[in-house]
Amino acid sequence: MSTSSVSKGCFVFKPSAKKKKMSLSLESYFIDGCEGAESSETRFKLCQNLWDKIKSDTEVLQDELNRKILDSLLDFTRKCSSARQHGDWASQMRASEIPTAALVLGVNVPDHDMTFQSLSELLHQSVTPHVGSVEAKECGALKHLMKRVLERLMDTVVDDDEEEEEETEQTSAQLHQSVHCSLSALCDWYITKTKKSSSGTPGKKRSSPAKDEQQQPPVVIIFKDFEAFNPRVLQDFILICSRYIERLPLMFIFGIATSPSTIQRMLPHSVSSLLCIELFQSLSCTQHLATVIDQLILTPRFPFKLNAKVMQVLLSIFLYHDFSVRNFIKGLQLALLEHFHSQPLSVLCCKKKEALLNVMQLSHRDLERIRQLPSFKRYVEKQESQEQVNLITDDDHLKETCRKMIKGLRKYHKNYYPILRCLHTLTSALPRYPLGKQIRELHLTCLEKNVWENEDYQSAMKLLKMLAKDELIASLCRCVEILKPVKSKKMKSTAVQLEELLAKFKQLDTAVVTEMAPSVEDSITSPIKNLQKKTDLFQLQKTLLEMNETRRSKKLSPFEILRNEALEFIDSLVKSHLSPPESQTLHEVCYYSSSATVRRHLNATPRTSIQAALSSPYYYLQNENLKTEDGTVSNTAPDICIAYKLHLECGRLINLYDWLEAYATVVSAADGNDPDSDGYGKVDEVKHARFIRSVSELEFLGFIKSTKQKTDHVARLTWGGC
Repeated sequence: MSTSSVSKGCFVFKPSAKKKKMSLSLESYFIDGCEGAESSETRFKLCQNLWDKIKSDTEVLQDELNRKILDSLLDFTRKCSSARQHGDWASQMRASEIPTAALVLGVNVPDHDMTFQSLSELLHQSVTPHVGSVEAKECGALKHLMKRVLERLMDTVVDDDEEEEEETEQTSAQLHQSVHCSLSALCDWYITKTKKSSSGTPGKKRSSPAKDEQQQPPVVIIFKDFEAFNPRVLQDFILICSRYIERLPLMFIFGIATSPSTIQRMLPHSVSSLLCIELFQSLSCTQHLATVIDQLILTPRFPFKLNAKVMQVLLSIFLYHDFSVRNFIKGLQLALLEHFHSQPLSVLCCKKKEALLNVMQLSHRDLERIRQLPSFKRYVEKQESQEQVNLITDDDHLKETCRKMIKGLRKYHKNYYPILRCLHTLTSALPRYPLGKQIRELHLTCLEKNVWENEDYQSAMKLLKMLAKDELIASLCRCVEILKPVKSKKMKSTAVQLEELLAKFKQLDTAVVTEMAPSVEDSITSPIKNLQKKTDLFQLQKTLLEMNETRRSKKLSPFEILRNEALEFIDSLVKSHLSPPESQTLHEVCYYSSSATVRRHLNATPRTSIQAALSSPYYYLQNENLKTEDGTVSNTAPDICIAYKLHLECGRLINLYDWLEAYATVVSAADGNDPDSDGYGKVDEVKHARFIRSVSELEFLGFIKSTKQKTDHVARLTWGGC
């Protein structure tokens, strides 16, 4: 069942009747190579259930975020349809204008499909059944664009005049009735559809304009990636559509990733004047990400957590690569899967009640894994000698201790996130944002180390001591609103204490207390009066020191005393509840920390992978004949691997003839030819063709390029070599 051919070809092998197709379930893939196979099934179910909850919450969240822009688009389509029904659109000024919505979605292109899918579904449900979406990659020419539009709208086979053949006509006639590729055919189809919908009750009069709109719904065409379309193709299509606007209620939606000015850049005035364009701006991807992080990561509802390094990797990929919230969520899914697959103790990463039950079912091997955790070792070192012996030797005692630790970890998360939000509320409006403008920046700082030991935190507290009364009261009120809904006794008592502080602020008299003011003023002004007299240098120094001491001894106002008290209370909350997760025992159960794995899977390095495949083909092809011990490439390796290995031995310029002779020698050895024979190492037509193909593939991959320095040489584009 093998072939040998110099030219490219397609070879068909019928499968054996004895062999049955083996289908593996998701659980089988998860269990294969899983660390701690005894609990792999339980962990798979926990992982799947947790991801289903995260996915459902994410979909609801994204629908809510897109709701405003989608509702605006629906209102626009209804308004245009209603105006056409009542004759407003067919005025002299707009007789040939096509209503167009320019939807600016941003550069996060991977997220656009989800938005357009939701938009199409909503249009189908509430506006019109005639909605079609097209992409630039399938519309390289005008006939292709026309064909795709008709196929998506009419749901039938569209014949292309240049590609009609008898076989295709017979096949299409059996499946669907074929349609000619033109807008006139679409007009005829639309008229037939609207007549069918309005001929149900011929004797009745139309009762309302809404019913009219349902009988003649608009035809919406969505251009998903407007910038990627050929400008000439778009121009011709718009010109053709403008000729049919009186017969066909067309409507365009342009999906724009960059700027609305791209419409003027791609379409000349003669074409853009045929469009009645209205601009719609979607929510920015950074705001979208902030909401997703707030709802999925900064919450105690989900037990799975990311440590600082993994979180930083996902944020770096988002900010410096694609701005895609969808890919960020996929990265979160990858981390979740890797955590449950590689960490046997992730069986405790679930809801509190379920985790407490799973603790009692841990095997002795799992308990030994707990004893090897760094956080547990630090906990044991702090205990008394007898308690240390019990934790190390008594499994039942360890289980009871683990139950307490799981409860403590849940309390830590319940208190951590509300206090984090309070601190962000107080510091996010400070000048220069010492602790970050976004809450994710503050969260990363808290994950890495004690935030109160940070210099930025100290500068933030100094700035908070300079806040005015109204600003401070407003920030504390927002903190109370954050803490009140939290189901935690500690947070409820904290909210009560903040309310008491707010009550004290409101009781302060707005007038300045001036009981001590005259004496202070006298003490300050008296040295100034003394300075007006003639004095020597010693007397001047003495007077200035007295002024400085008087200012230092000035009493604080009641507001300043209360402000310091409030900030000291906030500082105590931060030190009590914002310690990093590494300080919590058994944090390894919930926190995923392998940032290298996430980076390797998500931040791909194609050139490194290609070089590894060409240098070590055995690890990809799994052929024993390709296995070598010293890292060299076997002479039985694929042609491109041999050519790649030989080119590494050359300098910057490679002589093609010398390269060909070396290749022929290696291939002759692989064919088993006698080294002493006359034909050994000689170049024949087959070897020459194989070599040329390998060189072409290396040039396509970017390892070499042609050069004008020497006609029979190529330039090497990789490092190293002679």
